[in-house]
Amino acid sequence: MKTLTVRLPEDLVAQIEAESRRRQMSKSDVVRERLTETGRSRATRSTLLDAVADLIGSADQLPPDLSARKKEYLRSTGYGRKRPR
Repeated sequence: MKTLTVRLPEDLVAQIEAESRRRQMSKSDVVRERLTETGRSRATRSTLLDAVADLIGSADQLPPDLSARKKEYLRSTGYGRKRPR
């Protein structure tokens, strides 16, 4: 196994040390585990993106600035208003 030296922020080192003590395993094992999980989450993220890629941009007749002005758009459609019974 190769050795790699990195510099980490103190708060991250404290988290790794605390997890190491709590789980009674070496700091190196904790770091290796975290790096492996990061690789898995990236792979999962790209798989999820592939699953919905055909849906991105497929909503018709919506304003192009909907994400920036969602409250105004919802008000204009009457969303959230009480309806007469």
